[in-house]
Amino acid sequence: MRVYVPLTLPGLAEAYKTGELGAGPLVAYAVTPALREWYLSDDIEELEYAALSRAALASLRLLAADPGAGRRRVVVAVDVADGAAVADPDRGLDPAALGEVRIAGAVKLAKAASVHIDSDDAKADVSAAAEALAAADTGDDDAQFLVDGAEDHELLWFATQEIPNLVGQEG
Repeated sequence: MRVYVPLTLPGLAEAYKTGELGAGPLVAYAVTPALREWYLSDDIEELEYAALSRAALASLRLLAADPGAGRRRVVVAVDVADGAAVADPDRGLDPAALGEVRIAGAVKLAKAASVHIDSDDAKADVSAAAEALAAADTGDDDAQFLVDGAEDHELLWFATQEIPNLVGQEG
């Protein structure tokens, strides 16, 4: 099963240093039944893109909580065993939890299929979105516009072999 783990650049650097995305439990995003129902598509590529987008928003939340992290969203696509990622049935249709899964154990970085990171061009919009996220969560339309501005930027795809170069760009 493919899952999308939200990180920051410092989080990716730590994962590269330790060889693990985290000891667990980890929050990730995947194509869950609730995400399928919400997105209304049978196209697996579209559904995986929706899960990746949910992880990108979670990465933005991590950036909002860590003002010192480089202002680029980071998502690592990882293949885990079926059943290793479990959706919380009590939060299944909660809009904030669509596609959210938990992985109980450690996830080795070696299981990563790819890394997705904002381009340098997105930094200003991502920074503004991270600053506006709390206000957007309370219904502020202007703040939501800033958050949506970050979502307009596509994450770039990188091979896992490029991680050493990526973690050297923490600015």
